[in-house]
Amino acid sequence: MFNRVVAQDEIKKQLIALAREGHTPHALMLCGPAGCGKLAMALAYAEYLLCQHPGTDDACGECAACRQTESLAHPDLHFVFPVVRRKGGETVVSDDYMGLWRQRLAHGPYFDPEDWTSDMGGGTTAPVIYAAEAARIQRKLALKPAEGGRKVMIIWLPEKMNAECATKLLKIVEEPPQGTYFIMVCQDAANVLPTLASRTWRIQMPPLHEESIRRALALTYPPDTAEEAARRAQGSYTAALKEAAHNDTDRQNRLDFFIMLMRTAYARRIKEMKKWSQLMADAGREHQKAFLDYAQKLLRENFVYNFHLPELTNMTPDEEAFAQKFSPFINERNIVSFMDCLTDAARDIEQNANPRIVFFDLALKATVLLLR
Repeated sequence: MFNRVVAQDEIKKQLIALAREGHTPHALMLCGPAGCGKLAMALAYAEYLLCQHPGTDDACGECAACRQTESLAHPDLHFVFPVVRRKGGETVVSDDYMGLWRQRLAHGPYFDPEDWTSDMGGGTTAPVIYAAEAARIQRKLALKPAEGGRKVMIIWLPEKMNAECATKLLKIVEEPPQGTYFIMVCQDAANVLPTLASRTWRIQMPPLHEESIRRALALTYPPDTAEEAARRAQGSYTAALKEAAHNDTDRQNRLDFFIMLMRTAYARRIKEMKKWSQLMADAGREHQKAFLDYAQKLLRENFVYNFHLPELTNMTPDEEAFAQKFSPFINERNIVSFMDCLTDAARDIEQNANPRIVFFDLALKATVLLLR
C-alpha cells in the first residue's frame, strides 16, 4: 500500500489520479536514484490497480485481491527481474528464482541489486534478464486475468534486459492486452533499450529528504540511530536501513580497499597494485560497481574536507580519520580527472570489460593524479 512507501507524496497523488481518471499508462517506467522507493511505489500501485475497492488515497487493504497482493500470491501480479545462470549455463528465467524473490520482498522492498545478487549466490556473474524471459511474459499476458479484472507485470531493472529480450517485447509493451499494465522499475534509464523506453510513460522520482528518512527510521530505531543513519544516507532509504541496522561491514571493506588503492598508487608499488586489481576482480561485478560509486563519494568528501566546514561533509569516524592526512592530495587540479576515471571504470565494468585490467588501469592513473 502507498502508506508503506517512504515520502514521495506527489508521485503517489499523480499515480492515484491517473488510475481514478482511467488514464493509467499501459507501460509506466519509474526512474530515480537508488533507495528512493521505486520498487515500493510499483508494488503499491500494483495493489491499487488490482484492488476491488480502491479508495481516494490508497487501496482498501482488506479485499481478497489486496490480501493476495500483499502476500505476493495474486495470480494476476507477475514479476520479471535479472537473474544469474546456474551451473551448467542452462537457460534461466525469473520464475526459477521466484521463491527467493518472494523471500527478499518479504523483508521489504528497499534493497539494492547487490543484495539480490548475493541472495542468488551470483558471485562474479552479472544478473541479466535473458531472451527466454520474453516468451514467458508473452505467454502469461496472453491468458485472461484469473480474477477477471486487470493484470500487472512489474519489471525490476529493465536496464539489465539484454537487447534480444527487449526487442521481442516491443510490440506487447506498446499494445498490451486490454487491462494489462507494465510497471518498470529503473535505476539507470540511460541503459534501457531506447526503443523500449520510448514506449513507456516515464516518472522521475527524486532522492528522499533527510527528514523523511529520519521520520521513517524513528518508527523502528532509537532517535539517535535514526538521525545518524538519515544523515549518512544521502537520500537513500535503502542505505539508511543498512546504516541503522549497523550493517556497515561493506562500507568499512570499501574504505579498506580505497585506502589500499591510494597508498599503493602514491608509493607506486606496481606489484601491490596488481594484487589489489586481482582482489577487486575477484569481488564480483555488483561489488565492483558499488566500490566505484563509493570511491567517487569519498573523493568528493575529501575535496570538501579541505574547506574546513564540517557541516558540508558526511563521513564515518574512520573515513574522517583517513581524510585528515589524505584530503590535501585531492584538490582542484585532480578532482575532476579522478571522477572521470572512476566514471569510465564503472562504464567499462557495466559493459563486461575485464575487471582486472580495468582496476589496474585505474590504479596506474591514480599514481599520476595524486601528484598533481
